[in-house]
Amino acid sequence: MSPLVLEALKLSTAMKCAPHDGCSLLLRVQASLVLHESLRGLEACSMNLDTQETQCQSVRVSRASRQLQVGRQLQVHFDCFEVSAAQNLYVTLRTVPHFCGVQLDQQYHVEAEKFSYWVDRSGKVILVQVPEAPGGPDYYVRLCLKWFTCEDVGAPVRVTVNRISRTVSLPYSQELPCLCLEGWSATPDAVRMQACPFEDETEALWDAVRYHPGDQALSWEPACPVSGHVSLCWRPGPGALCHTLEHSGRPAHGRVQYPRVDTQPQLCLKFSTSRGFWVRCPFQERGFQARPVSRCTCVTKGRRGPLPAAPCSRPRPSLQPQVTSWLTLRLLW
Repeated sequence: MSPLVLEALKLSTAMKCAPHDGCSLLLRVQASLVLHESLRGLEACSMNLDTQETQCQSVRVSRASRQLQVGRQLQVHFDCFEVSAAQNLYVTLRTVPHFCGVQLDQQYHVEAEKFSYWVDRSGKVILVQVPEAPGGPDYYVRLCLKWFTCEDVGAPVRVTVNRISRTVSLPYSQELPCLCLEGWSATPDAVRMQACPFEDETEALWDAVRYHPGDQALSWEPACPVSGHVSLCWRPGPGALCHTLEHSGRPAHGRVQYPRVDTQPQLCLKFSTSRGFWVRCPFQERGFQARPVSRCTCVTKGRRGPLPAAPCSRPRPSLQPQVTSWLTLRLLW
């Protein structure tokens, strides 16, 4: 028998709902074939690639139909494979009886129910549209910070089946790249769908710089997972290049702290990632109260000529930096 007897295999999902039994998700298998006189029927099988569980169904072609419709193209539908969201399936279609080489197969991923959302930046709120599921289970929506797991930001909101509006309003405080939406149906072991509206926006991460007057410590702690480096740098003036201080580099994976740091307006933090770099100068911010300075003097000079001296207090020797090949910071005691 020619392999061309089986012409097409099309897969899709549909929701089947009964008044008292609720709703279930079904895999629909549609096949196109040219009827052959030796063909007695078709068999479709769906195997779950995660569990190896297999379901099979078959249809038979009567002798009278074969005699009347030999050579004609027919459409056959299988729609009784019950599946679950996020399953990976391997579907095969073959003839009855089975002829070598006459078979169609296809992999299929069952997608979970998706929600849609809109971000109102001026009101700092995310509006979530929960998927419709007449007769189905309730649905949960929440905001979370995505680290190794997604950590709660407020309590989940439950959207009941009989709720008139399917829109949920979730307020937020910061536009963080790891701030995500998570939605799932109120059923055991339900697959959770995630969306992170601000995943490409890292600007807010670099604002978490704190100065601790008691121990003169400058610290930064990421609100989201970050891959990159933090370092101290010296910026002579507004808009100037910020020169990295030697031996001040730290990985940006967690909290970074520099003890006994001077409150110099030119002293800044530089954040470097694969997407670029950002500079924050906390001691230039309006309203910052600097500590009283000591009698030592901070002198800057290099090949481009001396820069004005500025008062400073005594930093730790480990932070005595060489900025570039032409610019050196020295402490005169």
